[in-house]
Amino acid sequence: MKTKSQFILILTAFLSCTAFAQVERTTATATEAKTKKEMMKPSVAYTATMDDIKSSLGMVPTMFKHYPQEALPGAWEEMKSVQMNPNSAISGKYKELIGLAVSAQIPCKYCVYFHKKMAMTQGASEREINEAIAVAASTRKWSTVLYGNQISLDTLKKDVNQMISNAKAMAQKNTPTPMAMPAAEMMTADAVLKDSQNLFGLTPVFLTDYHKPSVAGAWKELRDFFNNPNTALPVKVKDLVSLAVSAQIPCDYCTHFDTEFAKFDGASNEEIKEAVIMAAMVRNWSTVLNGVAPDEKQFNREVDQLAANFKKKMNSMKMGGQASVTH
Repeated sequence: MKTKSQFILILTAFLSCTAFAQVERTTATATEAKTKKEMMKPSVAYTATMDDIKSSLGMVPTMFKHYPQEALPGAWEEMKSVQMNPNSAISGKYKELIGLAVSAQIPCKYCVYFHKKMAMTQGASEREINEAIAVAASTRKWSTVLYGNQISLDTLKKDVNQMISNAKAMAQKNTPTPMAMPAAEMMTADAVLKDSQNLFGLTPVFLTDYHKPSVAGAWKELRDFFNNPNTALPVKVKDLVSLAVSAQIPCDYCTHFDTEFAKFDGASNEEIKEAVIMAAMVRNWSTVLNGVAPDEKQFNREVDQLAANFKKKMNSMKMGGQASVTH
């Protein structure tokens, strides 16, 4: 009987402990759930940001609703300070063309639709749009060639720096611009090298190592489009578009080339930094959009509405100032 009584006492104690532990677990779970619920409540900063987005854009696009609450206030603030800023270094139209160029070669169908629509809203012509896209395509092509041929980065940098040094020296001496070889006469690799030597005072490694049967066409495109001051886009803007694409490929060769030539063609340090941050912001939001994968038709409708709101805002402001929009 004694043994039986001891067993009952032990069993009772065990069951009591088990019940107490269960109560503790239930209480802890309830507390944790309550804490998580409290954490999920919109913060004051998040609520204020959503209100500001609606006030600024006339609506809250779906993509903002998918962004983490803790991250959105900072992301929106950066967006307003660069892409929506009418007083930034680069004009609103050119910022949107940079965004379009970066979008086109990611590629991101959401961003392409957005930036093309907004570039047109800010006055970009079809030719300017096509040129921005062509710059992006060419930059990707040359980056592929440079990496594929394993060209020395140090050698390319020396060539680029020498080309710019030679061009500056000619400008200081008021030396007449060398005559380019007529395109119809430049049909061989040797002709390309001769033309480059005449124009830049050297033959850069990116031409000497290029696939010889196709280098004539590649050089004509580079020379007659990128270096042409009579295209729809100014040479400086083409440099900045190319730099934005280069920076987020990323391509060390092209980034150095585009940065140095942008400076040579008159771009300020602020314009260069702004082109780079525009590229970074496009990559950021492209990742969000493609990850969340919103309905494309709904996204396009929202963009159309944003464009309509922006036009209305521009019309109401008239001569009162400039405006820009976000991604």
